Parts: sequence; structure tokens; C-alpha cells
Amino acid sequence: MTAANAPLVSATPVPQTWTDRFWTSRDGLKLHFRDYGGPANKPPLLCLPGLTRNARDFAALAERLAGTWRVICPDLRGRGDSDYAKDPATYNPLQYADDIELLLEQEQIERFVPFGTSLGGLITMLLAANRPERIAGVLLNDVGPELDPAGLARIREYVGQGRSFPTWMHAARGIEESQTKAYPRYSTADWLGMAKRVMVLGAGGRIVFDYDMKIADALVPPAGAEAAPQFDMWPLFLALGGRPAALLRGAQSDVLSADAHARMAQRLAGAEAVTVPEVGHAPMLDEPEAATAVDRLLARIA
Repeated sequence: MTAANAPLVSATPVPQTWTDRFWTSRDGLKLHFRDYGGPANKPPLLCLPGLTRNARDFAALAERLAGTWRVICPDLRGRGDSDYAKDPATYNPLQYADDIELLLEQEQIERFVPFGTSLGGLITMLLAANRPERIAGVLLNDVGPELDPAGLARIREYVGQGRSFPTWMHAARGIEESQTKAYPRYSTADWLGMAKRVMVLGAGGRIVFDYDMKIADALVPPAGAEAAPQFDMWPLFLALGGRPAALLRGAQSDVLSADAHARMAQRLAGAEAVTVPEVGHAPMLDEPEAATAVDRLLARIA
């Protein structure tokens, strides 16, 4: 096996810094979350991933903050180590929010700090609209109450395609081909790291994406419609008002426009708007500008 075809494996095993735990949805799915330990006298950070991502997406952030904060990183249904849905129609934000409500109930969490990336930000807004008093602070990562149709169309093009790769290097190059505009500074090692976060070794011995391909069904417009119906999400977003907030946007994002980002900051009192340079959709939160924004946000949370 050549070096280019070798799996990305560390010569020295890395100690696991989290506990793998589970909860159950109302329709009986066994759902997984990583629990990074931290003090009980602070509200935990609840890290909610994007559409095709999973708990591993927040590994660098969680490892940096664990011990100082409890960090909870769920796999949404149909992703990672969570069960796939019996009914693909349940792959929708309202269902995801209901699943997270049951996680909060199981863990007896009364206050928390959601970090929502993309789809995770939509879930965050739904949680806030339901019971805003629980939100101690919030970070929205490249998402808001207005989403650019161009970015949504691009996402629909690649979700659910079911591609597979013979080696981790092939997988990394495949992701680089589709995501290089979003992460122009990435090295080969960075692309390999991303491949490990979003893919797994499948039963057939090939590298596959770590999500149920049927999550794409919810992105298909109704019959006869050119696009899915749009809903006014500004009331959900404004439910986040009155608490520390960080609003992050990748400078090259095609999902959250610069104009929408600016209006979000104007309408949410006390929110800090941060643009992460040379990144598209969505920042990984380990960029220096993003990490500094995270630290400033957490310093404001009592």
C-alpha cells in the first residue's frame, strides 16, 4: 500500500476525551451524542451540526473547551451513530428540534448555549421560539432567517448522491473538488481530516458519507413547484434577543449573504457580527477569527 492510499491513522492512539451516550426519540430511534465533561455550574454548550454533518464536526472546538465547559455534540437522526429514520419525512427541522428537546429533558438541562451551524442554526431558532428563557447565549454559524437560494440550490445538487471512494486519499480529493471554494486555504491534511469527519468505512470496504441518503428527500420541492415554499423565519430569529449572541458568516458564503448578516446584527440588540475571511459555507469554528469570537461570547455568559 502506498502512502497516498494509506488510511489516515495516527501512529499513537489519541485518548478519547468524550463519553458516547444515547437518547431515544418519540418514534423509537436510538440517537447518539458525544458528551465532553465540564463544570455543572455553567450552562452546557449544545453543538448542532449542518445538514450532512455530525458530532465529529465540532471535535476541535469541543476538545479546546472541554473541562472549562460541558460540550454536548449530538448526531441528528440519520447521521453518524444515530439510527436512520423509518420514515424519511421525519428528516425536517421541526422533528430535529423535537428530538433535541427530548435530549435536553433526559439530561435535565434548564439553560444551555446553542452553537448552530447551518441546519443546526435553524434548529436553534426553533428551540428559542419554543422556550427562549432557556437560551443563555447563542452562536449562529453561517445561517440566519434569510437563506440565499443560490446556496440552497448548490446544496441540493450534492446531498444524497451516494458517492463512495476506494481510499481515504481518494475521499479527501473528492471533497476537495466540491468544497475547495469554501475552504481555499485547506491543505491535503485538512481535506483528509474533513473526510474522516464526514465519512466512514462502509460495509463494502469503500469510504462512504456518514448519513442516510434519504435526508435529501426533504430538499425536493413539491410537485409542480420550482422551489420549496419559504417561511418567515425572522420571528424565530428575534426570539434570540436579549442574550449574548455571536453571528458568524464565512466571507465567501453563498448561503448567508453579507446584507442579511448585517441586518441580523442590526435587529438583534447586543449581537456581535463576525465575518471569517477566506471561508465559505460554513466556518469550522477553529479559524482564528471564529475561535476568538467564541471566546468573547463565552466570556459574556453568566
